[in-house]
Amino acid sequence: MRRNIPSSASLLAFEAAARHGNFARAAEELSLTEGAISRQIARLESLLKCKLFDRTGSRVKLNPVGARYARHVGETLERLDRDTQYITGMPEGNRSLELAALPTFASRWLIPRLSGFRKQHPDITLNIAARIDPFILTGSGFDAAVHFDHPAWAGMRMDFLFKENLVPVCHPELLTDKDLSSLLNELPRIHRRQNPEAWYSYACESGIVLDNPAQGVRYDLHEMAIAAALAGDGVALVPWMYVEKDLSSGALAAPWPKSEVLSKIFCLVKPVETGINDAALQAFEQWLRAEITDSGQ
Repeated sequence: MRRNIPSSASLLAFEAAARHGNFARAAEELSLTEGAISRQIARLESLLKCKLFDRTGSRVKLNPVGARYARHVGETLERLDRDTQYITGMPEGNRSLELAALPTFASRWLIPRLSGFRKQHPDITLNIAARIDPFILTGSGFDAAVHFDHPAWAGMRMDFLFKENLVPVCHPELLTDKDLSSLLNELPRIHRRQNPEAWYSYACESGIVLDNPAQGVRYDLHEMAIAAALAGDGVALVPWMYVEKDLSSGALAAPWPKSEVLSKIFCLVKPVETGINDAALQAFEQWLRAEITDSGQ
């Protein structure tokens, strides 16, 4: 099927002109003449069968259609440049995996362990991008995702990895001789914005009375809540697996019981159809499962 795709010269000329709002500056950037820029954009407008700029004398300004197209073209060219640099930097014979993962899981659990994966599979480059919410995996550019179980992943292959449990943690200096239940009620509470009822649920499960479970600051990521706890700002309700090292080193304390109710199921989400990176993905999955087992998750 013949694709209706403009030439790279036309797209580059248009993107530069749209960014600068000026044909002359676009020409200077691309080492072309202003006339060449004008001709490339005219070819593009002819292909699209619509105008992209409003022209008033020698001045040009993107019209609404042009502004929308410029945004998409800019994103496409940026992605193409990034992908080209990535491929250029890959050693010959190297395989790669594109993985999406929750930000705190990636930074606090997965990345610190990746040296072991690299030793076992030096020919596989693992690239990780943070994704907070579930998304459509097909056509996303990702080979797989490590994420929590969610109906949005319907139609994908989902393999159970581990169960995440929450626990209250705080800086050790905040602990006093006071009864732990009373202390938990008095300490400032740190919330994760996406789970505003977590402290209420924890109070119901543990039997600890909290006068106002919803009170306290809110952060988007567990990573932020952990940072606040490390800074002594209060007590955070966070996954045990993310703070094990901080608890072992004494940087954080967790004198309250771990929740068994407040938990999420983590899965390795894979496309239904196998791809060219299936062997590399299988190697990563085997390594990941071994790490989860060794860590006691």
